[in-house]
Amino acid sequence: MVSSSLLELLKSRLGDKFENYQIPPPVFVDMQGEFVHFDATEGCLVTCFPVLERYCNPYGTMQGGMLAAAIDNTLGPLSMLVAPPNVTRSLEITYNRSVSPAMGHITIEAQFVEADEKKLYFTARVRDLEGSLLARARATHWIVA
Repeated sequence: MVSSSLLELLKSRLGDKFENYQIPPPVFVDMQGEFVHFDATEGCLVTCFPVLERYCNPYGTMQGGMLAAAIDNTLGPLSMLVAPPNVTRSLEITYNRSVSPAMGHITIEAQFVEADEKKLYFTARVRDLEGSLLARARATHWIVA
């Protein structure tokens, strides 16, 4: 779910263009994502996603693409909060450990790193509820407006 304070921040950030976007996006809702924490000063957003059996590969662990979707579902909202409209140009993920439904949930900690003329740079870390690092990512976004 989208917390009301985060929704208000997005509304103020996007102004009249807010109605042009689906917030939260349908994929975020389908993945049952939740916003946990946003720190505007630090440029950090934390989300939480359940690890559902329907996201599993034949080995019974979360498919890498679903993990990438959870990461992207965190980086996207963060990018909307810290920059003009932009799109993901590249997303590089390093998987450290398998993610299983027995973990219950994962948290994604996304961080805005820097910007240059037309690009934004982000990092993300995926952790289990005990704080163990499961994956990490780097992303580059292009500013489109």
